[in-house]
Amino acid sequence: MSEQHRERSVTFNAGSGFYRPKSRIVRDLGILAAAVYRAEKGELRVLDGMSATGVRSLRYWQESGADWVTVNEGNPDLLSTLRDNLRELLPNYGQVSSLPVHRLCLEKSLAGDRHDLVDIDAFGSGSAFVQDALEVTKIGGLMYLTSTDGRTYSGREPQKALRQYGAYVRSHPAVQEQGLRLLLGTLQQQAAQRNLGIEPIFSFFWGDTCRVMARLVKKTQLTEENYGWLGYCHHCGNYALPPWRKLSQSSCVHDEQPLTLSGALWLGTLHDTEFLGKMLALAKTWAWSDVTERLEIMIAENLLPPYFFPLKEIGYRAKIDLPPRDRLITTLQEKGFQASRTHIQAEAIKTNATMGELEAIATELSKP
Repeated sequence: MSEQHRERSVTFNAGSGFYRPKSRIVRDLGILAAAVYRAEKGELRVLDGMSATGVRSLRYWQESGADWVTVNEGNPDLLSTLRDNLRELLPNYGQVSSLPVHRLCLEKSLAGDRHDLVDIDAFGSGSAFVQDALEVTKIGGLMYLTSTDGRTYSGREPQKALRQYGAYVRSHPAVQEQGLRLLLGTLQQQAAQRNLGIEPIFSFFWGDTCRVMARLVKKTQLTEENYGWLGYCHHCGNYALPPWRKLSQSSCVHDEQPLTLSGALWLGTLHDTEFLGKMLALAKTWAWSDVTERLEIMIAENLLPPYFFPLKEIGYRAKIDLPPRDRLITTLQEKGFQASRTHIQAEAIKTNATMGELEAIATELSKP
């Protein structure tokens, strides 16, 4: 008999399905966002495209208050486990199917069946399911997509990134954030092909996984300012955002060395600060303390540049033992810079200071 699990308020059996308890926080964020949406819109119809054990579907119904959940799992061997876990939900509040996601979304699209929240938690490149999500999400609704292909978004396979995302990305110290921006950029660009746009609700990096939730809107959001190129100078460690019209002239303003360019990708904000504030208030009400801490960091980092500086990179370049992260952030703020922790990497900071300024301040702080 399979082991019984408990996650937040729900109990279920994993059976032979994939279930990773450590990823609970990723599901927590989706549940919070869905609950905020339900409170604002008064209804919530969810499509869970790759349900596995059904824990997400069960939580969307029980914790977010979903009125209906379309539960799909492509592996038919898991159907009995799914139906057993969702016995309280079925058939009055949802249905279960076992179809390839592409076929499921095509059938829903042809039937004119649009959902308030579409969650497709896939392995590999998230780009494969962007069109599917766009087909079955209503205007104003939310899409929650995944990318786990670290070799691609980290710049180790730029040709594969070109095939899957239409972007050419290279390696640099902030590649985890690059993964989020690559997926958001693809979603934004493909929405623009339909004369639609997306607004990021939140972007979350956890372990080796990129998760983005975005709202589908009527108006195209893609511009030269929010969709473009990230440059990195391997010589001095600084970043730059060269405009489209000057790509051929792109070089580091600090030492005139050539920039390593990645793009095109999303350069706008990763999150919706107001929406995150509502999620934070709800997380506090539900006493989800580990989630509230993450949300507070995400709010603080949101308006800072589209990259971060790992502490070990600063220490390596300055040839010093770095002071504590929070002391460095406080000193930067006291000197008039913007600075924050980042949820993406614990031992890193986001700031509008240059690498040279970071080295100088860190060196001063490291003196006895």
